[in-house]
Amino acid sequence: MARKIFFSFHFDRDAWRAGQVRNSDLIPNEDEYGFIDSVDWEEVKKKGIEEIKRWIDSQLKDTAVTVVLIGAETAERYWVNYEIRKSWERGNAILGVYIHNTKDQDGKTDTMGANPFDKIYFADGTALSSVCKTYDWVTNDGRNNLGTWVEDAFKAREAYAGETELKDEDEDTNKGNGGNAPIHPLPSTGPTFINRTPSRPHCNVRSNP
Repeated sequence: MARKIFFSFHFDRDAWRAGQVRNSDLIPNEDEYGFIDSVDWEEVKKKGIEEIKRWIDSQLKDTAVTVVLIGAETAERYWVNYEIRKSWERGNAILGVYIHNTKDQDGKTDTMGANPFDKIYFADGTALSSVCKTYDWVTNDGRNNLGTWVEDAFKAREAYAGETELKDEDEDTNKGNGGNAPIHPLPSTGPTFINRTPSRPHCNVRSNP
């Protein structure tokens, strides 16, 4: 069975590495399992915070699983935090995949970043990381196992009966604009192809490929 996936990642630093995941042979036929090129990415960025939020919310619509691609600075990104929270609120299954060991366009790997799920808490003080599993794309062979991870996360969310309410997001870090806007007011997600129209950050991935 295919699950529609939303990919969340730090675009500026990890777009190339994210592309290695999204362009893996888990999605052999782009017309059937690939990305829908219907958003002008540059225009979205120009329209401001509320428009970005609406854009992310629209991309999450109809998705069942959110895969957070974790790089060196992913846990610090305002929009990754937003995407994770919105994913949980709408009932998406969530999992993390470390991609720092994946080589970039220059053949270089990166440092391991913090787990972003450690920084989001339920109302009872428990971290989201107690629920959301993480894997490493390289050492855990994501190319052959992503479908299984997605299906496991989906089933785990269906069966989940624990705390569901998240604490209110801490806006203290959003300085510089009266606390009303993020420090990094650009989406964390984005196109993962070079020299092509940006793609919406969701696609279908076959489970148990």
